[in-house]
Amino acid sequence: MPEDDLYYLSPATAVEPLVHRWVAWSHIIAPIPACLHLKNYQVELLRSYLEDPKVHWEACRDRELRSGPFVEVDPGRAAEVEALLEEIERDRSFELETARDLFEFHTFLVGEARGQCLEPYYSRVPETLRGYVELVYDYYNRPTVRLFEGMTYKGPWFDSGRQSLRLGSQMRDNSRSFFMNTPRLVDSDHLDVQMPFSAPALDELFRLDQAPQPLSTIRELLSVDDSQIGLLLNLLVRDAPPPPEPWRGREVRIRYIGHACALIEWQGVSMLTDACVGCVPVEGASDRFTYRDLPSHIDFGLVTHNHQDHFWPETLLRLRHRIGTLVVPRSGIFYGDMSLRWVARSMGFANVMELEPFETIPLPDGEIIGIPFMGEHADLAHGKIAYVIRAGHQRMIFGADSDCLEPRVYENVRDSIGSIDTVFLGMECVGAPLTWDCGPFLPIKVEHEHDQTRRYKGSDSRRALEICEAVKAQRIYLYALGLEPWYEHILGLAYNEDSMQLTESRKLLGAAAQRNLEARLMFNKCELLLDASTDRIARVAGGSPKAASPAMSAVFDDGGDEFTFD
Repeated sequence: MPEDDLYYLSPATAVEPLVHRWVAWSHIIAPIPACLHLKNYQVELLRSYLEDPKVHWEACRDRELRSGPFVEVDPGRAAEVEALLEEIERDRSFELETARDLFEFHTFLVGEARGQCLEPYYSRVPETLRGYVELVYDYYNRPTVRLFEGMTYKGPWFDSGRQSLRLGSQMRDNSRSFFMNTPRLVDSDHLDVQMPFSAPALDELFRLDQAPQPLSTIRELLSVDDSQIGLLLNLLVRDAPPPPEPWRGREVRIRYIGHACALIEWQGVSMLTDACVGCVPVEGASDRFTYRDLPSHIDFGLVTHNHQDHFWPETLLRLRHRIGTLVVPRSGIFYGDMSLRWVARSMGFANVMELEPFETIPLPDGEIIGIPFMGEHADLAHGKIAYVIRAGHQRMIFGADSDCLEPRVYENVRDSIGSIDTVFLGMECVGAPLTWDCGPFLPIKVEHEHDQTRRYKGSDSRRALEICEAVKAQRIYLYALGLEPWYEHILGLAYNEDSMQLTESRKLLGAAAQRNLEARLMFNKCELLLDASTDRIARVAGGSPKAASPAMSAVFDDGGDEFTFD
């Protein structure tokens, strides 16, 4: 084929960023959390797999287990897993030592320091951490180890040489193994490219979503030799996407991309919440907005909190060249509450802004307002923020997985900024237990009862209605449920029609109808137009619940016409 022929990146091509063969997310990008996750999760998981590969493989055939502590690698490839483990233990011994030292020293400090001066303890800080930490008390004389987090990215733990890209054609929406528990081994179906996440060349690759390049340029960009040309061509297409037209209507346009990702366009400004966009598989595709449908420039990328489905490097890196400013919450002082600003900067984002509750970003005849994000993090201190977007007369909350632990918080929000017409809220009212996400950061074994009762959960139907009542909302849109199949490898959810999340969704839809509160469940490809001159809605279109799974159909069919899309 001619080397000067022009090609785009195929909409079916998934580009997974990897750190030492594991799918990249904040916990393995931030240096010290990465050490803890490596030692206390990845290494332990690989050892467990090697004890009985068949058990792991068969467990992953069960959708309800595939997001658990099981490695989805065919037992016939166990030798490759063993080689990966040996490589980790050999080449990353300093990181493993750091993780051990941090836990041992932190435990020692908690046992020894009872309010006396902490200065003598600096001489006891392990060599692996010396010069990177501050020792502090809380107001009850409980000590902790505080990181100089930005400095750790300059330390011996952060090695961008371990970062790479894995390009492959996505056959079906849920064809990828769960992101956290399964390393991506080298195979003949994927193109592996060594490339630091901060490399400018990565932007050139992802411009291929909307602008073509000659095949020769793409080959040079990805260092593809003649033996790989066939694989590369499987990842490219010749057909040009229609250019995305900027929204110039008088209304506020909201395009639901999926899960907690929504594109809000108003007065020439575009905002994308919790960027997590799916590819279009060559098999089993449902209707959706894709990377090709997003604007060539996105003014603000808004991140609510540090969970993989809300801060997803795969999408953020693919959109980095389009995002003007990435807005993230401010983090706390605990080593597990990593700074998304530092993570994003390490990924090559030049403009990253931290926002706190009641700080604002001005818009033409509007503003972005940070508001408190309650609950959802198993009672651990965690950087998180929800957003109110005011566009003309319209005020919209994008609350993600907020839980209404205290209704007066939302009453205070209303008293401060006025009533809020539209609420976007998740209904993940079950949530994973405490140790599922942050277990590697906890030095002491968690009691089973505490693990099960402290969960990463959001609102149920009652608490969602309390939020609506507190802010005087006219409508609520349920989103961030992970219902679309292209999120299964990220979330690992396995809904059925009796799942609590869907049961609570039905309850909310029914209760809302009785209260004259408009309520809809977002799914697949939806578009809303809000009248910016009033607080009314102009139009809602899209969604195809009847073509969804039986569990989805149960949600939409249960209550009648009020619960279906126009």
